[in-house]
Amino acid sequence: MAVGVLCAVSGESETAIVRAVEDTRGRLNVVRRCADLAELLAAAEAGLGGLAVVSSDLELLDAESVDVLHRAGVQVVGVVERDRPWLAERLAACGVDLVVEAPDDELAARSLVEDALVVLDRGSPRPPEIRLPAGGRPDAPMPLPTERGRLVAVWGPTGAPGRTTVAVNVAAELAAGGSRTLLVDADTYGGSVAQVVGLLDEAPGLAAAARVGVQGALDLVGLARLAPVLAPDLRVLSGISRADRWPELSAPALEPVWRTARSLARWTVVDCGFCLEEDEALSYDTRAPRRNAATLSALEAADVVVVVGAADPVGVQRLVRGLGELSDHGLGAHRVVAVNRVRASVAGPRPAEAVADALARYAGVASPHLLPDDGQALDTALLSARTLREIAPGSALRRAIAALAAALDGVATAADPDDVATLARAGA
Repeated sequence: MAVGVLCAVSGESETAIVRAVEDTRGRLNVVRRCADLAELLAAAEAGLGGLAVVSSDLELLDAESVDVLHRAGVQVVGVVERDRPWLAERLAACGVDLVVEAPDDELAARSLVEDALVVLDRGSPRPPEIRLPAGGRPDAPMPLPTERGRLVAVWGPTGAPGRTTVAVNVAAELAAGGSRTLLVDADTYGGSVAQVVGLLDEAPGLAAAARVGVQGALDLVGLARLAPVLAPDLRVLSGISRADRWPELSAPALEPVWRTARSLARWTVVDCGFCLEEDEALSYDTRAPRRNAATLSALEAADVVVVVGAADPVGVQRLVRGLGELSDHGLGAHRVVAVNRVRASVAGPRPAEAVADALARYAGVASPHLLPDDGQALDTALLSARTLREIAPGSALRRAIAALAAALDGVATAADPDDVATLARAGA
């Protein structure tokens, strides 16, 4: 059965592409020649095609629209005009599956169609591929670090268990160890990282990065400009200042942010919101923005998830349920559990033992990181907008967080599918 092709190509190359498609002996068939993006998306969501060929100058084409096409089961081939090769990188950043030069004759059009058939054969979207002739590639981008950075999502259930405290101080410890670190506030309900570290948050860096990312224009320089330096090797990407701005942080817009962050820093620590609800059952419009997209996107991209819970009876119960919720969503395959504010006044005379036994019994957590309560040090740090490492370097809480930060390297390395030798040593 022929695969339907949705053609949204402008200029003289459209006719050559349509003819080449019709010459595929029934493998492909042009079902709609779309005049604009709205018509293309409508045809895709109606199930009319499995392949879209789009021009780089298609108005309003961005990462979100490419995501809509992918969710409709449509693979996307981007066509770049010969005199504008720099648009190839933008199309690739938007998530199209293949970028090729606009054909100027029937032979080139047939080559384009053959490449498109390869895209169809390989199935689900893969990393974008750019195929331009010699001399037609855009200028080489800024050299990237040879090491792929790791992303750590700090998440916890409702009830203010201390997600931001853990995220800020873990990031500070990683940076103090000499690793380039980026701290990101992705809590769309009550983000407060900027206030905690003493930065102005009038222009949220994450929202700005998402706006650039959805257009396929986010690079290392752009992200670095949006993330001011807080301390040596530590940058901060502030979150939204009001909860009603959550639609600005869609998953397609954030994916290029996470990807670029891995190149900018060895560690990216993301402070997430508490809610994992996916909204699908609440909305009749599958293209509507998801309320918790920022948290879900960070958790899906994370190499390691630090799950934070409170060490009181209610907090432990919420933590156990939260761990189950993560598993139900298929998130946090590699996780570290941290229990905050461990104290005898609420957990008994041997609080560490009581909390560890409860988590082992009800959640199967063998070795949680127990963070002792130190309200005085935390109050002093919050009052002066500084980290525990600066205010109370010798406190038991700071030492416990430093141990948690040190443990992340082993968990992240074992989670890296490319490090076969490490996985073998770890017994994976």
